[in-house]
Amino acid sequence: MKITQARIIVCCPGRNFVTLKIETDEGLTGLGDASLNGRELAVASYLEDHVIPCLIGRDPHRIEDIWQYLYRGAYWRRGPVTMSAIAAVDTALWDIKAKAAGLPLYQLLGGASRERVLVYAHANGRDIEETVDEVHRHAAMGYKAIRAQSGVPGLNKVYGVATDGKAYEPATQGLPTEQDWDTHKYLLHTPKLFDAVRSAIGWDHQLLHDVHHRLTPIEAARLGKDLEPFRLFWMEDATPAENQDAFRLIRQHTTTPLAVGEIFNTIWDCKGLIENQLIDFIRTTVVHAGGITHLRRIADLAALYPVRTGSHGATDLSPVCMGAALHFDLWVPNFGIQEHMPHNEETDAVFPHAYTYRDGFMHPGEVPGHGVEIDEALAAKYPYRRAYLPVNRLQQDGTLWHW
Repeated sequence: MKITQARIIVCCPGRNFVTLKIETDEGLTGLGDASLNGRELAVASYLEDHVIPCLIGRDPHRIEDIWQYLYRGAYWRRGPVTMSAIAAVDTALWDIKAKAAGLPLYQLLGGASRERVLVYAHANGRDIEETVDEVHRHAAMGYKAIRAQSGVPGLNKVYGVATDGKAYEPATQGLPTEQDWDTHKYLLHTPKLFDAVRSAIGWDHQLLHDVHHRLTPIEAARLGKDLEPFRLFWMEDATPAENQDAFRLIRQHTTTPLAVGEIFNTIWDCKGLIENQLIDFIRTTVVHAGGITHLRRIADLAALYPVRTGSHGATDLSPVCMGAALHFDLWVPNFGIQEHMPHNEETDAVFPHAYTYRDGFMHPGEVPGHGVEIDEALAAKYPYRRAYLPVNRLQQDGTLWHW
């Protein structure tokens, strides 16, 4: 079998997605997600101008060799653009291999390690009362694990909280929006949020929270300690992780489980965190961490310590990534949880898929491959629209801060 063609499909059924479609001389095709929120066309260009010419004529079954060729052969390694492009190729090749075998992808990885995949939902509110209502609503939908985010009094916008009554989507058209931040207000407010949520929902549901990289290590340690009475499943992205040793200070002061990694691109970004047991969950995902091939290596390292997986799964990843992630989740021995933000109806129509949700769990389905396809004619009706993620400034003096 040989690769005969590869094409980039960029569409915006509510938000931008970049999809790689690889075609072979035996009629089999494979899809890979290459979406990078706010920088989509950079990955599309990397694939179109630099990667695709190197794929034509290659044997799609040689997944490992092609991965190494694209990583080592580029000389300029790592980074979100490079690794998202490699991930798209890798995911598409696994899709082709599984279709050629006539098996769902998880069977090629080694078969299922569980019957179904635990997922968590997002409950977001403009204030504590609205967040509690959203937690109840998602519990009624069957979710066993729920992430709770709330607006903070005195702040105009807070990560995770929609202000227009629609599903939360951080990327906006036009130039980046500027939001404000005040750590003192947030640290006072968040324990009150989880006190209210626990009082309302009880102890039968797992609760999660995303700090979104906004605290210093000692501030994160304080928050983790304040949240200990509410027994969170995890506190996510407590501080920027470029300095992996920062988590050592947090770990010394709190027993709240720590999760990080959605913006990591390679095993080197999390090697120290895992080996020193400074985190409990690694959140690397298929599309931004070099595809299934590299994500397996991260998971294998994590299993030694033990750290569990908890892959990013927001709507900035296309259904192609979600399908691949669920096959990975069903197989990976040290699975923890999978993030689940349902896509809108337009996106689901553009990307018909075999995966399903039921009572707090998902399953990738039994269709050969990763089970996600693309309706190219429908995708063409949703042209790309440039959009950016926001930036953050401190409310007190306007200093640019971590968003």
